[in-house]
Formats: sequence, structure tokens, C-alpha cells
Amino acid sequence: MKQVAENLVEVSDLHFSYGKTKVLKGINLTIPRGKVVAILGVSGCGKSTLLHHFGGQLKPSRGSVKVLGKVIHELGNAELYTMRREMGMMFQVSGLFSDLTVYDNLAFPMREHTDLSEAMIRDLVLMKLQAVGLRNARDLMPKDLSGGMERRVALARAIALDPTLIIYDEPFAGLDPISLSIIANLIRKLNDALGVTSVVVTYDMSESLKIADYVYFIHDGVVVAEGESADMLESKDPFVHQFIHSEPDGPVAFQYPSKPYGEDLQLATGKAAGQG
Repeated sequence: MKQVAENLVEVSDLHFSYGKTKVLKGINLTIPRGKVVAILGVSGCGKSTLLHHFGGQLKPSRGSVKVLGKVIHELGNAELYTMRREMGMMFQVSGLFSDLTVYDNLAFPMREHTDLSEAMIRDLVLMKLQAVGLRNARDLMPKDLSGGMERRVALARAIALDPTLIIYDEPFAGLDPISLSIIANLIRKLNDALGVTSVVVTYDMSESLKIADYVYFIHDGVVVAEGESADMLESKDPFVHQFIHSEPDGPVAFQYPSKPYGEDLQLATGKAAGQG
């Protein structure tokens, strides 16, 4: 029998730059099958850039991302297209088609990628909406949905084709506490019920630690800490401690890198005196 690899995703020494700006500086991490893995970090640390390598939207400067045993940046267009069908994506801003109903938003990928009959598509759409508690919202337009409902529809669309890997890019951003808790619990329940693998990329620490099996902390383009969620709560690592406890002082500086404030003031004073 064919051996199934334990890890669904393997990221090895991943480097990437936007022009001269280095974003990823040697990321190493693995995503085990059947688990919920959270990738945490402050805004701008490279989380979304990392995700773009999973789907092949970006190619690394060095290193690789391997999904289902295949190096993503080495795939041709046809192979990459096939690989992407194994991935479900929940975008930061939901990404629903504004001119389609909730029903048609879910039916769209089924019509696009399968030869299923409309009767079968209807059953599947209703099944996915039932899973997120919105079966009776199928005829609504995206503009008629609350923020939490919109995210749940986006989640249902992410699982429309029963993917092997589901990727959530900032799934909790902008949600009220009740909606946030509902989405977090759905991610966990759907992962276990469907037997899929989930990657949650976010800066929301509290909900992520509740639902994730394993956590990676990214800062300045590298993994600075990792471990099981329960262990992270007790971590003495300075970055993890600052992030979890929302402390202003620590490895993550509030001020953008610059010369000392006093020097800037003296320089400004000197220029003003010279002009006078």
C-alpha cells in the first residue's frame, strides 16, 4: 500500500522579498494531517505572504513549500490548478460574489469544477449551509448579511468541494465577540467532522489557542517560537509572553526603527536656528 505522509504541508528554509524588502527570512514549519495549526504574529510579520506560497501565487527566493508531497513552485500550470482544488480558502474579507445569492456563491465552485447535476449541487449547498447554521439564509444577498453571517458563508464556501487543506486568513478580524466565538468553534468542529487539515493565520491569540493543536509564532520573517497550545500559555519566551499578554514593552517595538528621538529634536532645532 502507498505510504501516506504524516505531514500535509512542509515549509523548508523559505525566503521571499518584495524588491529589496526581505519579508520571509528562513521559515521552517510543518502542518500535520488532521490537525488545526495556528500561525500567529503581529500585522506585517509575513503571515499572508507565507500563505501565498501555499497556493503558488508567489515563488520563493530560496527554500520551498511542499503540499501533499509536491513542491509547489515546481508545478506546471495544470498541476498547480489541480493542487489548488485540494485547498479551501477563507479570505480576510470573505470574498463573496456581491451579485450572487448565498446559494449561488456556494454553488459556483461546484458548477465550475465538477459535473454534478443541479439536484446534487442543491443537496450539497444545503448541507454546507446547514453545517454553519445558515441553511435558511440561502436566498439572501451578501449585502443583507451581518459580518458574522458573511464569514460563516465564506467558511461554507471554503469547504464546498471537500478540500484536504483549509486555509483561514485572519478569520476573526472585525467580528464581535459572539460571532468570533462561533467562527472559532466552527473551524474546530468542521476540521474534526470532515477529517481535514486546517491552517489558521491570525493575530488573534485568545481564540486561536482555544482551538489549535499546535502554534507557530512568526516575527521579523522567521519562526521565533512553536509548541502545543497549552504549553504556549506558560511559555517564558519573551516574544510569546509579550504577544499573549498584550504587553507594550518587549521584542516587538511600538516605534518604527529610527534614530533616537532626542537627535531628531536637536536636528530640527538646529535647522530652525539656521533659518532664523
